[in-house]
Amino acid sequence: MNTQEDLNYKRIAEAINYINTNFKEQPNLDKVAEKLHLSPFHFQRIFTEWVGTSPKKFLQYTSIEYAKKLLKENKSTLFNTAYEIGLSGTSRLHDLFINIEGMTPAEYKNGGKNLSINYSFANSPFGTILVASTLKGICHIAFVEDELQAFSVLENHYPNANFKQEIDPIQQTVLSIFNHDWHKLNQIKLHLKGTDFQLKVWETLLKIPMGQLTSYGSIAKQIDKPNASRAVGTAIGDNPIAFLIPCHRVIQSTGKLGGYMWGTARKTAIIGWEAAKINIEQETDFLK
Repeated sequence: MNTQEDLNYKRIAEAINYINTNFKEQPNLDKVAEKLHLSPFHFQRIFTEWVGTSPKKFLQYTSIEYAKKLLKENKSTLFNTAYEIGLSGTSRLHDLFINIEGMTPAEYKNGGKNLSINYSFANSPFGTILVASTLKGICHIAFVEDELQAFSVLENHYPNANFKQEIDPIQQTVLSIFNHDWHKLNQIKLHLKGTDFQLKVWETLLKIPMGQLTSYGSIAKQIDKPNASRAVGTAIGDNPIAFLIPCHRVIQSTGKLGGYMWGTARKTAIIGWEAAKINIEQETDFLK
C-alpha cells in the first residue's frame, strides 16, 4: 500500500472508530470530517472511493437496527438460502467453491513438520494482509499492522514448518478476490490446522452470504450444538483465514458487532463495505 493509500485507510479507520464511539449522536458529515481535519467535500470523496457508499449510508449499514433487521430476516432461512441469494452477483464469495481440508493428525500434532509454507504480503481494501499456503491450499490469511509480528504469529502456529517468502499460484488466486476478479477463480482450497469442532464452525461460516449477518447462537444451532455459543465464539476467534472465512459476519444477538481478531474498526468497515456492494448490485439489477 503506498503512502497516500495508507493515509486514507487510516483516516477511514479513524472515521469508523469515531462513528462507533459517537453512534447515539448520529454525527453528520461535517462533524466527522472536522475530526479528521478534512473538508466535508474531501472526506466524502475519499470515503466513497474507499467504501463504495456515502458516510450517511455506511452509518445506516453498520447501525444496530440494521444488524437486528438482518438477524431477524435470516433467523430461520439463512443457511437454507445461502446459495439462492445473488449468485449472479460479481462480488459474492459464494460464487466460489471453497473447500476446507484439515491437516492430518501427524501434521496437527508435530507443528507442521515437513510442511513447506510459502508466504507473502499484499494490499487489500482493509489494509496489508499476510497470505500463506502449502501445496494443498491456503493455510493462513491475516491483516497486518507489523510484518515481523504477523510472521511470528504464523511461525508460532506452525513451529516446525519450512517457510519461504514467495508468491505462488495458490496465493495469486486468492489475492485476485481483492481486485474484484471473481469470475476467473477456480476452486479454492484451504489447508487448515484445527480441531474437528473448529473445522466444523469454520465450514459453517462459509455458508453465510456476503452482505448478511448471523449470531453466535445461530452458528451453534446450525452445528447441532445449541448450548455451545461460547465455544463457537472461541472457534470463530481462532479463525486463521481473515475475510475469506467470514467470521466478520457473526455478531451478537443484540445487534452489537462484538469483537474481532483484527480490530472492531476493520470489522465494521468490512460489514459496511459488503452491505454497500450488495446494495449497489441490487440497484444495478433493478435498472437492467
